[in-house]
Amino acid sequence: MRWALVKVCVAVTTMVVVAFAVPLGLVIREMARDRAFSNAEREAAAVAPALSITTDRDELERVVASAASDAGMAVHIPAGAGDSGDGDSGDAGGGDGDGGGTGGEQQAVDIGRQRAADKDIATTRKLGRASTTEVPGGSTLLQPVALSSGEIAVVEVYVPEAEVTNGLGTAWAVLAGVGVALVVGSVAVADRLGVRMVQPAQRLVESAHELGEGKLGARVPEEGPTELRLAAVAFNSMADQVVQLLANERELAADLSHRLRTPLTVLRLNAASLGDGPAAEQTRAAVAQLEREVDTIIRTARDAKPQTAAVGVGVGCDAAEVVRERMDFWSALAEDEGRKVRVAGVDRPVRIPVARADLVAALDALLGNVFRHTAEGTAFAVDVHNGEDAVIVLVSDAGPGIADPQAAMARGRGSGADGSTGLGLDIVRRLAESTGGDVRIGRSVLGGTEVRIWIQLDGREPERRGHRGSVRRRRPAKLVSTFNRPRSLP
Repeated sequence: MRWALVKVCVAVTTMVVVAFAVPLGLVIREMARDRAFSNAEREAAAVAPALSITTDRDELERVVASAASDAGMAVHIPAGAGDSGDGDSGDAGGGDGDGGGTGGEQQAVDIGRQRAADKDIATTRKLGRASTTEVPGGSTLLQPVALSSGEIAVVEVYVPEAEVTNGLGTAWAVLAGVGVALVVGSVAVADRLGVRMVQPAQRLVESAHELGEGKLGARVPEEGPTELRLAAVAFNSMADQVVQLLANERELAADLSHRLRTPLTVLRLNAASLGDGPAAEQTRAAVAQLEREVDTIIRTARDAKPQTAAVGVGVGCDAAEVVRERMDFWSALAEDEGRKVRVAGVDRPVRIPVARADLVAALDALLGNVFRHTAEGTAFAVDVHNGEDAVIVLVSDAGPGIADPQAAMARGRGSGADGSTGLGLDIVRRLAESTGGDVRIGRSVLGGTEVRIWIQLDGREPERRGHRGSVRRRRPAKLVSTFNRPRSLP
């Protein structure tokens, strides 16, 4: 691209220089010719007054000698143009000497070297206007002059070719130098412009290669011409999207793997009730191995930055129906472990802008944590509160509680125990934040942990976000009294 710009600039500048220099050179040559013939006209004009007064040869020779700058002037007086009143006029014609006062026939007088042809002189005398004619070594100016007798004399001024071209070579050399300077300057400017355009393009190519090699941090400085700057902006945006898509893929792998924890928990609990024996031990070992493999997958993918896309218009589910379904699933296991269960707020439909699968995953994550981190016989409850602009889902238990709620909300931290990946609460948090809501962990009235999922219905952003997963905001008045009302299990 750089050399292409240089070639284009050289071609364009050369055409411009030729387009202006050639006509200008011709004008300069014409000006030099006009100057030379103007000087010749001035010399001829200097002889005209003398010719109008006298045609005496001696007098005219002196006038010609004083007026001409060199031997390039000649005067041609026609025959019969004698001086009236001059008794010696017959000498000029070389006649018989008796016609001094009689006005006898006079001969033609030629002073100086004649270079023009006789017919050219005769033509000029006949037409009565100045003309130029080509002669060997240059040109001549033929200037007609009226004599006192009424005849027309012709003054011939020789203009050498050297005088016509005097200074022309220097002028053309200056023009050529200016043209070369313009071409060189255009090349320098084109080279600088080429560098300014090529360097951003080269950086864009290098960053594209780096991104293709897996260097996800490759970015392009957003500088240079407007088009390349826009290309850099588009490339950086694309690179950010690629990084985000890879992160989302890893996150999805972690989340899908985490969803396997629920059936694995059921399998582990069922395997524990198989009693003793080789088959039972093999089953329990297989379940434990499967749990370890799932944990490995989750820990491998958990470094991705989480992101949950906003739910589109018209997409959502009935939270009450989902809660009833999942509680029916978990109630059987709770009955086996002697856990008391309470469900409230699911007698009427509660629409939320959350996909059904996401809400199922969030509820299974929270209820799975209850079974995983509390002893058998520990009671738990699920409450659904429907407000004007938000829906709150509370999952409470009577276990020991969570000592550090903020640390528990950190993605991938976990509790440190076997089978804990720290992604369950993160799934819940992303679900709530996708609607503009939040998740908070506190102490329940049952004495254990209470996880509150705030699902915003109007899509407003939280008022002030503090620690990741903890948002301080105003509660709707209709929900405050419900939160503060003591709850008890049946």
